[in-house]
Amino acid sequence: MTALDHHREDWELLGEIDPLWAALTNADRRGQGWDVDAFMATGEEEIAGVLADAERIGAAPRLGHALDFGCGAGRLTRALGRRFEEAVGVDISESMIRLAEKLNADVRSCRFEVNDRSDLMRFDDGAFDFSYSALVLQHMPSRDVAAHYVAELMRVTRGGIVVFGAPDRIALPYRLGLARRAFVVLRRLGVSGDTLLRRTPLTPMRMTALPEQVVRSIVERAGGTIRHIDRRDEGGVVMARYFVAASE
Repeated sequence: MTALDHHREDWELLGEIDPLWAALTNADRRGQGWDVDAFMATGEEEIAGVLADAERIGAAPRLGHALDFGCGAGRLTRALGRRFEEAVGVDISESMIRLAEKLNADVRSCRFEVNDRSDLMRFDDGAFDFSYSALVLQHMPSRDVAAHYVAELMRVTRGGIVVFGAPDRIALPYRLGLARRAFVVLRRLGVSGDTLLRRTPLTPMRMTALPEQVVRSIVERAGGTIRHIDRRDEGGVVMARYFVAASE
């Protein structure tokens, strides 16, 4: 199995056991502790803020077609669908997509697709006016995989705006991924993933950095322009959110 295959398995498990917490890992929400309405409200707040920031820097997108990469249960796709003519959510996990379709059936401008490839070739060049990815690239199995997805987001959003978040730096001990390492070892010893997720604090989630110099290289090769970067230090992990104008 490839690293991406293992990644898909991890997120199928998370999607079956605790999908809302997997998307927003608030410590007090683990174990199906999220109220669906409260969960979806975080998506409304996030997208409203991101689009306001895009307008503030002179990069407001045309409200045509939007992509939510790594959509999970669709909290951000839903918010995009209320603002754009169409919002497409893609995720590597079939269980997540099934849940997203169920939870967002009332928003007709939303549609959801499984994308279990290392690219976005299901979409044409320039298919979207706006592409967004939050809390996704950091969980990729490698820096190369995360970097390739960024390049693909640039390709499918030509002439539009791409906004995505990724860790710029990850300090020890976060970089060691001890919770994931223990999870993997116990799985190999025969402990079920269901048991580990329900009864322990362990998780199969990775934490992968995508440093700014790597992002700048990707954007430059794609002919795009970084218009703005928001950074925040989350105590050992420095997160960056990039606002990128894609090439025409």
